Amino acid sequence: MRTPAAGRAVLAGPAAGGAPLATRTAPASRSVAAHAAVRCAGVGSSVPPAVLTNDDLAALGLDTNDAWIAQRTGIRCAPPAVASTGVEGGGGLGEGRGGRPGARATARRARDLAAGGRAAGPRPRPHRTPACGRGLAGGRTARGERQLPPKRGRGARPTATANEPRAGSRPPVPPPPPSQRHILASGESLSQHASAAAAAALAMAGVAAADVDMVVLATSSPDDLFGSACEVAATLGATSAVAFDLTAACSGFVVGLITGSQFIKTGAARTVLVVGADALSRYVDWRDRGTCILFGDGAGAVVLTVAADANAPCALLGASMGSDGAGAKHLNARFACDGGKATGAEPSARGAYANIAMNGQEVFKFAVRAVPNVLEAALKDAGLTPSSIDWLVLHQANQRILDAAATRLGVPADRVVSNLARYGNTSAASIPLALDEAVRGGRIKAGDTVALAGFGAGLTFAGALVRWG
Repeated sequence: MRTPAAGRAVLAGPAAGGAPLATRTAPASRSVAAHAAVRCAGVGSSVPPAVLTNDDLAALGLDTNDAWIAQRTGIRCAPPAVASTGVEGGGGLGEGRGGRPGARATARRARDLAAGGRAAGPRPRPHRTPACGRGLAGGRTARGERQLPPKRGRGARPTATANEPRAGSRPPVPPPPPSQRHILASGESLSQHASAAAAAALAMAGVAAADVDMVVLATSSPDDLFGSACEVAATLGATSAVAFDLTAACSGFVVGLITGSQFIKTGAARTVLVVGADALSRYVDWRDRGTCILFGDGAGAVVLTVAADANAPCALLGASMGSDGAGAKHLNARFACDGGKATGAEPSARGAYANIAMNGQEVFKFAVRAVPNVLEAALKDAGLTPSSIDWLVLHQANQRILDAAATRLGVPADRVVSNLARYGNTSAASIPLALDEAVRGGRIKAGDTVALAGFGAGLTFAGALVRWG
């Protein structure tokens, strides 16, 4: 990160000959006035091409019927046609030209998993989204009544109280139950996808990697125990940036966004790249249907810059964060080895973490309280009311949690971004991944007020109100 004051900045440590490892001059033009306004300039995402479907899990002997998935995820309708992701011939990412994995590919992935490996797939590609509204061909309600997809008009919407649905909003077609998740294949790394997502965000923002002052990587599953942010910065060519990992589980991206914004607002940086990326498939027991249907891998990123207009309002309108360590027992992946390794029977044994353990009922009860509360606190911080929210982009963990937050805040269901059915819970990546889809699909537009909220292991929770663009 370039220092705001002009002068020489010395990087850490002396070389063997006693001279500094490197020096650089921070040009005066890079300095930032304190209390600068933040701008959300670009977004990008990337998911592994390899797809693991419910049929693949069933081939392993797991019961993945719709009733069970609905119980775990809160999505209760039969799936309509799934939208194309716009990659190579209209198929989903990693699905090839046919749009759905063939029986041979499905069997191969099942055999790979049974052998303890990962499904094979091509090199990662930046994620691209379908056109807005595609693939939602309509459905039926629980009573059997026909239900059409909501219109995507941008007309004025009546205001509502926090607990009252807005007048004139149409009931949307519920999303289909999760039928797939993207997972890292052999030879892929989380850093590859974090870098691809970041590159896409920089391209949208029109920012060169060399101009990035800081890279914040929110992740709980880095490629290296000591962190992967520096590798991401190096891959991008962000040679002037300080890079560090931030661990706050599924809240990590929002915590990173708030953190990066503070560096810009205080004048310590001009351009901050915030990346949320996780590969929790590494820590899932693929024989435990209570968790394996939930999680997937992916990455998303947002570029924050100083607003060009000194009088422009700050994009970060309000924020709130919190944690409850007493709830850590409900969701964790503990260190799996004995603490006495140095004097134990296997001093050279590999260090490892256990698979994810989750008390779904307790996490659900925590989330349905924490998400509305943290968003109401962020609204209060911003001096806004729920009627100011144009879009809800929440951590994609459970549809009931999304629905409960929307109901309490009075946000129409067709203004809640949900892609849980296609990607599952991608932890710190889920919010920027959903945001990228909504922005590139033309739903979220410049000037829209977007409410972001994450919750997860720790237990942690974080919310932010941002003005996109």
